[in-house]
Amino acid sequence: MKIANIIAYVLVILGAVNWGLFGLFNFNLVSFIFGGARVMGSVIIYSIIALASIWLIISPILNSGRLTLASEEY
Repeated sequence: MKIANIIAYVLVILGAVNWGLFGLFNFNLVSFIFGGARVMGSVIIYSIIALASIWLIISPILNSGRLTLASEEY
């Protein structure tokens, strides 16, 4: 689950950078890369980022309130 959390964090950070670029400069990086906001590639990327954010919401619920990112030693 640790790897899934790290991948989800990276995807959510990329989504946040895209939103920041859009808010500050009216530049949508995903749309620029794929050639439009409603192109299949853009929709897939937006959907993956949305699933990553949902995963980060439910992951602590599945792990007794903890979000695991590092290896834990007991």
